[in-house]
Amino acid sequence: MRPDLSSYHHLAAGKVRELYEIDSETLLLVATDRISAYDHVLDTPIPDKGRVLTAMSAYFFDALDMPNHLAGPLDDERIPAEVLGRAMVVRRLDMVQAECVARGYLTGSGIVEYRQSGTVCGIELPEGLVEASRLPDPIFTPATKAAVGDHDENISFEQLSAIVGAELAERLRTATLDIYSRAAEMAADRGVLLADTKFEFGLADGELILADEVLTPDSSRYWPADGYSPGRVQPSFDKQFVRDWLTGPESGWNKDSDAPPPALPQQVVDATRARYVEAYERISGLSFSDWIGEDVA
Repeated sequence: MRPDLSSYHHLAAGKVRELYEIDSETLLLVATDRISAYDHVLDTPIPDKGRVLTAMSAYFFDALDMPNHLAGPLDDERIPAEVLGRAMVVRRLDMVQAECVARGYLTGSGIVEYRQSGTVCGIELPEGLVEASRLPDPIFTPATKAAVGDHDENISFEQLSAIVGAELAERLRTATLDIYSRAAEMAADRGVLLADTKFEFGLADGELILADEVLTPDSSRYWPADGYSPGRVQPSFDKQFVRDWLTGPESGWNKDSDAPPPALPQQVVDATRARYVEAYERISGLSFSDWIGEDVA
């Protein structure tokens, strides 16, 4: 018989995930249906979003040749029925206090910095690049880990080295770029471009362990390869519907104000869910309807 979620000690809550203690060696990582935008956690959930994030992470943990934090199968009996399909039993790790970002294309905060200085996180790039330009080679652009409600802050490799040490910083850069390159190739085979992605790592007895979520639509920018055109913002398989609606005239919300975002209309919720599911199915080649926990709340 599966335990109740209430039987586990709640350790922490993030924008999307909840962390519970199972025992001295393992934790329960639960992906909720919450969605965040512009450093706000919205009141309106996206149905099945947590299951999509878990399914996508599980797919890549299995596909990548990299030690990861999984400590049991996805239907592990330690997972309560109420979160089956959206939770993982994971190892306790000494988490690296930095976000490890790989960029293969110029967009987001990268294009903002590039337009100001010709660099991204201190890395000089060629002149003449535009929104969504493919970079000559993928680059490693770390960031500090921010608390809920704050911005992650891009930092240079030298700053990362000062935080975690030069040897670990080099290992993080090598692992991040290697995983990105392999994942980008896998996505390209499915007609999807992996513009950039964010990884988190932990340490166990000195071994670097891939942790948290991996290559999900929340932590990555995925673009359809067909129709890709540098010079404009690309359509993406993530929360872009939400961002566009929030900053559009219909919402009546100013993202630079102190007011919380309004509730999302149903059409935005449905469109966002569809894009998350499409991302999983296109990239994995699997059917989301076959994922575990479909009939569980």
